[in-house]
Amino acid sequence: MSSDRPFRNFYGRRKGQHLKASQERYLAEDLAALSPGPVDWDVNPDRVPLDLAALFQGRETWLEIGFGGGEHLVHQAATHPDVGIIGCEPYINGVAMLLGKIRSECVENLRVYPGDARDLFDVLPEASIGKAFLLYPDPWPKARHHRRRFVTPEHLEPLARVLKPGAVFRVATDIPDYVRQTLIEGPRAGFEWLAEGASDWRVPWGDWLSTRYEQKALREGRVPHYLTFRKR
Repeated sequence: MSSDRPFRNFYGRRKGQHLKASQERYLAEDLAALSPGPVDWDVNPDRVPLDLAALFQGRETWLEIGFGGGEHLVHQAATHPDVGIIGCEPYINGVAMLLGKIRSECVENLRVYPGDARDLFDVLPEASIGKAFLLYPDPWPKARHHRRRFVTPEHLEPLARVLKPGAVFRVATDIPDYVRQTLIEGPRAGFEWLAEGASDWRVPWGDWLSTRYEQKALREGRVPHYLTFRKR
């Protein structure tokens, strides 16, 4: 792999309000031990692929992109102890919230990358991920900002590269235009939408945990959509 780092704009927040003392402690004490391996360019400039077989002792690996406060990620880890899950989130306040949940729930099959998903895609081996989640991503509602959304070729194509053939990609959003863009760009990147009837996007998945973002959407009268894709 090339050691020449591509230029990548990053949109959104890296850090928000002041962290609690306990959250600062979680970051200092727990985050390094939960690393999936060398991802950042300063420690892996040649983009050497991660050894996922060693990381999770041969278990299948899943990926959650932008895990927010981490409640769904921890729920999936607890519900599926036979898999290993990597969570990727650049917002450090969300990372700190996740670390607190990991401590309280004592899940051990999680790893955390606190950065840009595109950098993680660089070092995930091809066809190595068995399932991926994109839940209530930043909608970037203004039309001129739609290119910043995750569901663009810049993100979907490398995601497709790291997913196994037949792997499932779940997308949840309450924004109709985000649904529209996902249904256009997903198939272009190599994803097949699996819906056969209205219940397939109106009813959440059997192992779903409603997130705080979804609860906010419901309180404000927005309708969640649950899109299931398969990597062709």
